[in-house]
Amino acid sequence: MPADGTAVLRAELAVLHRMLVDGGLVAWTAGNVSARVGEDSFLIKPSGVPYEDLAPESMVLCDLEGEPIGESPLTPSSDVYAHAYVYRHRPDVGGVVHTHSTYATAWAARNEPIPCVLTAMADEFGGEIPVGPFALIGGDDIGRGIVETLDGHRSPAVLMRNHGVFTIGAGARAAVKAAVMCEDVARTVHVSRQLGDPLPIDAGDIDLLYDRYQNVYGQKGRQ
Repeated sequence: MPADGTAVLRAELAVLHRMLVDGGLVAWTAGNVSARVGEDSFLIKPSGVPYEDLAPESMVLCDLEGEPIGESPLTPSSDVYAHAYVYRHRPDVGGVVHTHSTYATAWAARNEPIPCVLTAMADEFGGEIPVGPFALIGGDDIGRGIVETLDGHRSPAVLMRNHGVFTIGAGARAAVKAAVMCEDVARTVHVSRQLGDPLPIDAGDIDLLYDRYQNVYGQKGRQ
């Protein structure tokens, strides 16, 4: 990718990180967004830097092993190896997001997938939001769990047990959208369960809803 293209991605990531804060999906310095750069690198949030201090130049360029490229005064997120694993094994993924958003992470703490009981879930996730295995932070075990859990799922979101939410997308903005929608439906389904047993949606109707939303809804060319 040309240098000016990387600059555009850096600016986009700075904006997308603010969207996580504005949406109440992150607290303090937790969470991160990354974006693929060409075929062999990606940009990611630096470790432990407050969101209000993030700027385009703060983003750290890494190779697909999670190692920084070139000289940077900042070290990449502690989740860098998880992101790198996803990019290595999912060439279709152009953006990865991680949050500890309250309601979705509560489902992860229970090791329970979010059932598809809302048309909005059928639209965005094509079924339930699955739970991935417990994995320690710092290596690529989380990335491995993300890839293996989402294999065969239409969901762009996975709840990593006892940890939080990871979402993927064709680009970073799409991954942020999935994180926002994941928290939204996690909250609604949680409230529904306080009132009684939510009603499942027929699998055939889920397929129809998903196809309509993915292929018909909205304006062409917009994520």
